[in-house]
Amino acid sequence: MFKSELGALLLRVTLGALFFIHGLVKFQGGIENIVGWFESIGLPGFMAYGIALIELIGGAALVIGLGTRLVSALFALLMIGATLKVKLSVGLLGNGQMAGYELDLAFLAIAIYLVINGSKLLSVSQLIFQRDSKNDLTKAA
Repeated sequence: MFKSELGALLLRVTLGALFFIHGLVKFQGGIENIVGWFESIGLPGFMAYGIALIELIGGAALVIGLGTRLVSALFALLMIGATLKVKLSVGLLGNGQMAGYELDLAFLAIAIYLVINGSKLLSVSQLIFQRDSKNDLTKAA
């Protein structure tokens, strides 16, 4: 049991850190550039802000283990959307000008794993919502 929790922790922190960095770069590099790019591929520009915030806040939440399943579900949806809207046309490994969707698939697989299994080890959610079985037993008596 500990091995699977340790593995889930590694996946959760890695995915969270990578999404946090992606969100941070969107803001540091000029979010207006991302807004323009979204519009150029037929997406509403305002979605760039939402996606960058989901990546930034969601990434931090995953690192500390807050709302792991919910955040991972949002990340899975982002990866499905990115793959279908942007990356599918360039292929699995890309076309020389743009990366392919191989990394998106890896992120998607990790996110789906975390949606299914969660990650309790060293998580804020576990600290907040952990039930004390001793108190449950005394209340029932």
